[in-house]
Amino acid sequence: MEIEFKFSIPSDRLAAVEAAVRRGAVTRTRLQARYFDTPERALAMQGVVLRLRKEGRRWVQTVKAVGEGPLQREEHEVDLGVARAGVVPQPEVQRHAGSPAGERLAALLAAAQGPLAETYGTDIWRLKRDVRVAGGTVVELALDLGKVVAHAGTPQACESAVCELELELKQGPVAGLVALAQRWAGQHGLWFSTVSKATRGERLLAGANTVPAVKAEAPRLGAQDAPPDGRALQRAIVANCLAQILPNASEIADGSEDEEQVHQLRIGIRRLRTALRELDALDPSAFDGAAWEPPLVDAFRALGALRDRAQVVERMAPVLRDAGAPPIVLPPEAASVRPASAVVRDAAFQAALVALIGFTAAEAPVDQAAALGPKAARRLLRRRLERLHTKTLRDGERFESLPTERQHQVRKRLKRLRYLAEFVAPLFDADRAARYLDRLRPAQDALGDFNDEAVANALYREAAAHDAGAWFAVGWFTARHPAGARACRKALQKIDAAPRFWRKSD
Repeated sequence: MEIEFKFSIPSDRLAAVEAAVRRGAVTRTRLQARYFDTPERALAMQGVVLRLRKEGRRWVQTVKAVGEGPLQREEHEVDLGVARAGVVPQPEVQRHAGSPAGERLAALLAAAQGPLAETYGTDIWRLKRDVRVAGGTVVELALDLGKVVAHAGTPQACESAVCELELELKQGPVAGLVALAQRWAGQHGLWFSTVSKATRGERLLAGANTVPAVKAEAPRLGAQDAPPDGRALQRAIVANCLAQILPNASEIADGSEDEEQVHQLRIGIRRLRTALRELDALDPSAFDGAAWEPPLVDAFRALGALRDRAQVVERMAPVLRDAGAPPIVLPPEAASVRPASAVVRDAAFQAALVALIGFTAAEAPVDQAAALGPKAARRLLRRRLERLHTKTLRDGERFESLPTERQHQVRKRLKRLRYLAEFVAPLFDADRAARYLDRLRPAQDALGDFNDEAVANALYREAAAHDAGAWFAVGWFTARHPAGARACRKALQKIDAAPRFWRKSD
């Protein structure tokens, strides 16, 4: 299993990064690769890559497949020998037989509709050296500069530049890799990238300049007859949160301004914060909340300030126009509001991501106190779900009389209840869990609309200092406030009828 970090390098830091890589015994190699897939993209659709690469004077064939976490990949490579003039090898997939990645490759090709064909290629100069870190860790630094090329030799030829630094664990504990990655990212303004060379090639083939936002998926927690212990639950759920966070953060850091990516990144951060808060007791010594939480909160709030304004412009302005509001000019964004790319590239946020990624890949220390066993973990999760459910119902009964901040807390608690239920649903009856989550949705929608109108009201109240027409919006939202609070109370009360899937006899 390969474990590595890959970082994008800002153009103005490249010279410094290269100089830092050269502080030691380095090797420089030209890597010319050809990638293969079937006509229907059978490999790419399942996250499998088959590559033939000329490394200096030798040909190497490699198959890669996605692993269990954001750092891990199944990989198997075969040395095909010294390159011969005029001879271009073709893939020999049987050479990967017996390896996990090779077995996945063989299964996909057996079910494929067509033969393998070359799809795109890369031409990279790699500068690399090994770094020894305290604790016995050895990390390979690899600076890759070059390009990915698709449709070579045709009028449709196109390419994508590559400028990235990879840190691969060669020996020792993951903690050493994490510490080194944090140091390099902090010193050189690097950001974690999920865009592989193969991904660049696939995007060139598809002519895709933008990609859809990545949404949350259900975590994989193991079989019902072999439930995980507390530490395994923590790792699996944090990895699940990162699977949503990392690709969206990577695209935004690269300059994407897609609002849905920002939205899904915020959802991922909120889900992760829920996991850190509600799952900490599963293995009390595992999470480093004091280091991880503050950068997550800062990023969430900064991205929220950007999204709040976009929501008002997109959703509320048309509603106000239909209600007869005059044209309203919102005040310009404050100079202190950072673009989403700057928020995501922030050194503290990147350091937290690196640490969290490392957490999902690291083994528990031998001298660490034992995590809760599977049965004790389920009991703890039942108590957490019951507590959140009960508190949400209690405050829902008196929602209209609660102060504004308490109303906001009810909405956040409902989100935590939903996310925790989604996290642990695989440990219980799936159908009952799905019915419970369905019962939560009307309350989520009601509280979401209520919050959106409160945010809009605050923004239009600010606008009224410069545009008197904004008072129409303030009055309109203020008049709607009591009805919105009442709708929230009624929706929250209905949660009481939801079947509590975590109860043994409910």
